[in-house]
Amino acid sequence: MHIKPKKSLGQNFLVDKNIQKKIINACSLTHEDIVLEIGAGLGVFSGQLASKVKQVYALEIDQRLYPDLERNLGFYNNCQIIKSDILKFNLNKFLKDNGIKQKIKVIGNIPYYISSPIIEHLINYKDNISIVFMTVQKEFGRRVVSKPGSKEYGSFSCFVQYYALGKIIFEIKQGCFKPSPKVDSCFLSLEFRDRPAVQVDNEKLFFKLIRTAFNQRRKTLRNSLDGLICLEALEKSLDESGIDKNVRPEDISLEQFANLSNFCS
Repeated sequence: MHIKPKKSLGQNFLVDKNIQKKIINACSLTHEDIVLEIGAGLGVFSGQLASKVKQVYALEIDQRLYPDLERNLGFYNNCQIIKSDILKFNLNKFLKDNGIKQKIKVIGNIPYYISSPIIEHLINYKDNISIVFMTVQKEFGRRVVSKPGSKEYGSFSCFVQYYALGKIIFEIKQGCFKPSPKVDSCFLSLEFRDRPAVQVDNEKLFFKLIRTAFNQRRKTLRNSLDGLICLEALEKSLDESGIDKNVRPEDISLEQFANLSNFCS
């Protein structure tokens, strides 16, 4: 690799061929799939994808990589390069302009420092995406899939799990990347749900309640939400929802948050 990875873009190229192959196998790709690849890099992995699927849209923001990317992907008729930032990419418009009606798959080795914004951005297009596969920092992946009662469980866990079913497929060691990050990674899948995990009457209130609760996670839920909901109504809603008034936010399930939100709507 003669191009030095750019730290400002959070570039850590996945160079381990065995892990690349393991990722391909884990995605269960078919020749009917259309894939959006986030962070195509030099196009080595893009080419592997192209041999497995109907179409690959290889998205890359780093202009320095374009000559090599175009040369490496020039052999594939089903691989199109998109010179764009994923956070500025309008997927709905792109799919409409290209006459694509089926749901696509998203695969990416994404910069760790913008993992959350990328997931939030993709959730905006959940109706057009069947599943997302991405390499992320291992601790971040644990936050995404964590359950009530764990130290990783928080507002972001609830947010993602409301829309998607997350799973850590396997872990990836630091040495599989160049340059090597300071932490281990994991390969994460997010399968978007046909409908949210729980029914809520007011999504805005639901997410505000969750964020407020976890902003002071060391406090009891009752104390964390004091001010957002009047104490008398809060205690009544906790009682009717079957929630201990001294419980802490990290012990509340998504369903219990939904019940609490619906009671307060």
